[in-house]
Order: sequence, then C-alpha cells, then structure tokens
Amino acid sequence: MNNLAKFLRTFILLIVLGSLLVACGGSTTTTTTTSSGATATTAPVTLNIFAAASLTESFNALAASYKQTHPNVNLVFNYNGSQILEQQIANGAPADIFASADITNMQKASAAGLVGESQIFTKNRLVVILPLSNPGKIMSLKDLARKGVKIDLEASTVPAGKYSRQALMNMSQSPEYGANFASEVLANVVSLEDNVKAVVQKVQLGEADAGFVYVTDAFSASGKVTVIDIPDPFNVIAEYPIAVVKNSSHASDAQAFVDFVLSPAGQAIMQKYKFIPVNA
Repeated sequence: MNNLAKFLRTFILLIVLGSLLVACGGSTTTTTTTSSGATATTAPVTLNIFAAASLTESFNALAASYKQTHPNVNLVFNYNGSQILEQQIANGAPADIFASADITNMQKASAAGLVGESQIFTKNRLVVILPLSNPGKIMSLKDLARKGVKIDLEASTVPAGKYSRQALMNMSQSPEYGANFASEVLANVVSLEDNVKAVVQKVQLGEADAGFVYVTDAFSASGKVTVIDIPDPFNVIAEYPIAVVKNSSHASDAQAFVDFVLSPAGQAIMQKYKFIPVNA
C-alpha cells in the first residue's frame, strides 16, 4: 500500500470516528433537581397541560417564561371547563398536569386515582361584565333582575357557574337586593356555556347584556367590556388546585413545572394577570 492510500485510509477513519463522537455527544442528557427534590432531564420533553379556561393568558405567560430556562420542554395546553378536562383525563386523554378552577373536580380526579397530591396555586374572584355599548342599560347589579335583561352564564357544572350562583344566593340574603334576587336574575339567563371564555366572547359580541366571569377574564378583555364589581361580602373566592397526572410519562418534568408555578416568579406572573397569590 503506497503512502497516498495509507493517508486516505487514515483520513476516512478519522472522519468516521469523529462522526460517532458527535453522535454520542448529541444524545447525552443531564438532570437538574427542582426545589421539591424532583429531577428533570434536559432531553426534549412534551408536557400536556390540562388547564381551566380562565388560566389561558396567565399560563401562556408562564410557558413563555419557563421556556427561557427549560428550552427542552415543550408545553402543550388544553384549555376548557374544569369539568370537561376532568372527564377527558378520566377517559384516558394523555395529560401530564391538571390545573382546575375548583377543588371539586380535582377531588373527583383524585378519588378516581388519576392524579397525585394537589396544591392550591392561586385564587380568583367574580365580576359582572357588560358590552361596551351596554344595550341592557345596566347601571348596577340590581338591574340584572330587571325583566328583559339578557344574561349569559356558565352551566352549573362549570366552576364559574357554580360560584356565580353562590354569589347570587349571597346577595339574596341581603335586604339590599331582596330574597327573590337570585331567582329573578337566573330567570333572565338566555344561554349556558361550558366555560368562562365563551361567556366573555358572547358579551363582547353583544349577544348578551351581561355575564358573570372572573376578574382575570375581565382584565384580559380590558377595553372590550365594561366591569361591575361584586362586593366582597357577596363574592366567592375561587381556589385553583394543580396536580401531576399519575399516568404522566414525564412525572419529574411535570413536577418541575408545578414547582415553577408555585415559585415566587410563577406567582408574580399569576398576580400580573390579576389572580390572587396563593399566600394571600
């Protein structure tokens, strides 16, 4: 074998060995430890997060912030009414995290063995929203009981719908509104929705004169709706629990995101979108 042939053979072997080293190096993963002691890999991971519709804007912001320090984690969100999400998980939908707008649906998931230990991660409160044109000429909460007013409301199985009915019953206990206030307002309901965002949309479009939603939804629709506050003595504070789904293929990574939501940085983002911090 002449010198040229030897050189070419050696050169080719070096190229092959270099390619193998690069390939091996590219497949290496490392692990990080979260504040709870869980470990998260740096290999590409997709987390399916089933979250209440009212969390849409805040969780999108959380995802953008989380991605900066966890570029390997792809967060895919399924936003809907908590009662729908719980049923989807019960039916086997691939989910890694469940964030509910009420304790009831989280308890159902827990009782069925679908989720691990849950934690309250934020709170919310109710308001009434009106179209900017205010076709119903609503000036106060008392006007919601006036005959002919069209009100859009979440179904009673939806957390926001349940809380709204509780707030109306609270107002009916006060002489200021009268014992028939809740029944008169509910008699004006023209549509029942599966989630709070549907109420926001219909009110914005003027398909209803008023709707009950969370203050966070009203904030996200700023400039598109008018807001009437519900006084604290009658309002209902919604508590939001979050948990890792037991069938998650990426439980440690899912826990890492839950830890972030509960961290000071995560809570600051929630508060930016007008949620009540978990420690408030």
